[in-house]
Amino acid sequence: MTPGMMGSNTFMSKQNNNSGPLGVWLIGARGAISTCVAYGLAGLVEGLIEPVGLITEHAPFSSLPLAPYENIVLGGHDVCTRSLTDSASELIRAGVLPASLVEGGSSRAAAFDSHIVPGLLDGPDVGLANLDPATAELSSAAPLEQIERLKADLLAFRESQGCRDLIVINLASTEAFREESADWLDLERLENALESGAAQPASIVYAYAALSAGCPYVNFTPSRGSSIPALKQFAEQQGLPHCGSDGKTGETLMKTVLAPMFKARALRVLGWQGYNMLGNRDGEILNEASHRQGKLNNKDEALRSILNDSELHSHVAIDFVPSLGDWKTAWDFIHFEGFLGAKMSLQFTWAGSDSALAAPLVIDLARLTALSHQRGETGVLDHVACFFKAPLGAGTHDFHAQFAALERYARRK
Repeated sequence: MTPGMMGSNTFMSKQNNNSGPLGVWLIGARGAISTCVAYGLAGLVEGLIEPVGLITEHAPFSSLPLAPYENIVLGGHDVCTRSLTDSASELIRAGVLPASLVEGGSSRAAAFDSHIVPGLLDGPDVGLANLDPATAELSSAAPLEQIERLKADLLAFRESQGCRDLIVINLASTEAFREESADWLDLERLENALESGAAQPASIVYAYAALSAGCPYVNFTPSRGSSIPALKQFAEQQGLPHCGSDGKTGETLMKTVLAPMFKARALRVLGWQGYNMLGNRDGEILNEASHRQGKLNNKDEALRSILNDSELHSHVAIDFVPSLGDWKTAWDFIHFEGFLGAKMSLQFTWAGSDSALAAPLVIDLARLTALSHQRGETGVLDHVACFFKAPLGAGTHDFHAQFAALERYARRK
């Protein structure tokens, strides 16, 4: 099979069309992050909240021709039957969403909810109490059929909303970890595997469907998505930008800020022990070893990459604490050596709402990715590496260096 034949770039003729709204398609559309995105956008448009946490509201990014909030329309895929209102109610009880914001943003949120359609369940995941029957049916289909049906959802939304562009963002729960597959090494191998009916992780199917529909793709999860060589090749072939992986919101953000400080001051880090406690659906998913593995790989790699010390002891643990709901607590112990061999330590505790931390990053990424597509930038977007634990580009995990690269990008445009 000729690489790329399975998906023609339907949207490329409209790439430079600046009229119409910007579509943002959220995978995991009724999850906590998506719910915060939806009500957060509504609150920004209605003047109910301040743009706290949104870097695109500040110089030098505020001078870029980014999509206004009022021009963003939302749609998405989800595998469950609960409504967006149910998700919002949970976040109100958790103290994350203000009730006044949910009330004030109800009409915009309802419009989003009406554009959520059944999504794809990852193969190893079964037995959800509120699993959509249509999701179960889609998930049993052959990979090529799954791709065509997901792609059709994207095309239909873009057409119905008159979108000038559609950015697909994966916010689904972390998939079960898979070892590298030979099918992922190049596009021809992947497409042959898909044609033969070989099952693939849902994140790869979603990413392929998005790219084949001409949609830029953002992977905010630790799942494979567009990180595999085959899909990097496909994105280049389609002339599309993409980025990921695994949004950097809490403990790992702190690691990528603090570790460069120890290195710059020539202080030797002997051990870095991290312990995470979290609730909600993501915590429940990560309580399973196969799902937890992919997350832990990303959380530890950043630290080792920055400090580059083979003798460093580092360890990260994740435990599910149901009562925490959408709140997460991380405790880190850093043991380090200073002058004269004196051993010292630093400890910090990070407690916050992952969804409230992630939502503004998702909005920023949607606006920045749309701008890159509008300007004809293709392939991995190196300049947004600061948003991710495992960035596909840029070559460094140092947050300070990553953010400086993003600022340089904004200033030269």
